[in-house]
Amino acid sequence: MNPTEASSSPATRLSRDQVAAFLDEAFPDAARAQLGTVVSVEPNHLRMRLDPGPQMLRPGGIVSGPTLMALVDVAAYAVIAAHHGPEAMAVTSSLSIAFLRACRVEPVFADAHLLKLGRRMATVDVRLWQRDEERLIAQSTVGYALPSTRS
Repeated sequence: MNPTEASSSPATRLSRDQVAAFLDEAFPDAARAQLGTVVSVEPNHLRMRLDPGPQMLRPGGIVSGPTLMALVDVAAYAVIAAHHGPEAMAVTSSLSIAFLRACRVEPVFADAHLLKLGRRMATVDVRLWQRDEERLIAQSTVGYALPSTRS
């Protein structure tokens, strides 16, 4: 990484455990188990892991698109929380996803990279993979609207 990248990287405000606790509080227990776990938090980056269960499969025995989109959305939400702070009212404003290959019934990793964090909007690149980070299952760009800080 070159020095200009390092100096422009926002510091994280929440640790991995704090982000995990925030997600546990933000989502109902029944849904939380299906949204993955936080593996790591670093400047501009967060990794999540999902272990797909039978309820997440589509015909053909592969992980469903809606399951993968949910993982993408939660990973984007989590990386924003890690850098912006625990703001429950940040909301998805856009989500574009390209499914690149079938997702097997084995651990799925989501790497969320914070591209821009402004006062009102955030943009996140999320890449899903299994076994090999270079063989993507899906790539997504997610936009989030952040609540106004004005009272």
